[in-house]
Amino acid sequence: MDKSLLMELNMDIGDERFNHTLRVVETAVDLGKRHNVDIEKVKKAALLHDCAKFQGQINLLKMAKDFDIILDTYMEYNHDLIHGPLGAKIAKTKYKVEDKEVLDAIYYHTTGRENMTLLDKIIYISDYIEPGRNFPGVDEVRKATYNNLDKGILLAMDNTIKFLVDKNKVIHPNTIKARNFLLMELNSKPR
Repeated sequence: MDKSLLMELNMDIGDERFNHTLRVVETAVDLGKRHNVDIEKVKKAALLHDCAKFQGQINLLKMAKDFDIILDTYMEYNHDLIHGPLGAKIAKTKYKVEDKEVLDAIYYHTTGRENMTLLDKIIYISDYIEPGRNFPGVDEVRKATYNNLDKGILLAMDNTIKFLVDKNKVIHPNTIKARNFLLMELNSKPR
């Protein structure tokens, strides 16, 4: 990995988020190798997945509007979701990423989407299960992911949806669509 890019990213997002990012890269590379995904794409998407999570008090809504990013109602309501689309835009403009598949993996890493690519799936789940994550159910999701990537993602999405419902939070439709698509895909495969 380019040392100057690593230093710049570390300055932008801070040590704690940077260390999380390195663990996501490690997890994503491991999963990428297991699933024969282009490791350079995996590294780039994993490294930049949180590039919009700046240190300090940054107004993500204002920044997204400055970049002419059209946010849906759910993202305007829940600003935690903005860093995916904003990160894709920053990856393209600041870090010169042109690969649409990499940019899409960054864009959708918080919500997922219907018919996710293998790269989308790897970045989504790596962010969820990286070794620094420690919350109820994460070990079960890790185990499921390494047995069957789609089942691990489905379990992660189910846990996320349950958590959001318990907290009386809005659930982005992309997450519902991603979960339903994955469930139908898993149920249509021979067991």
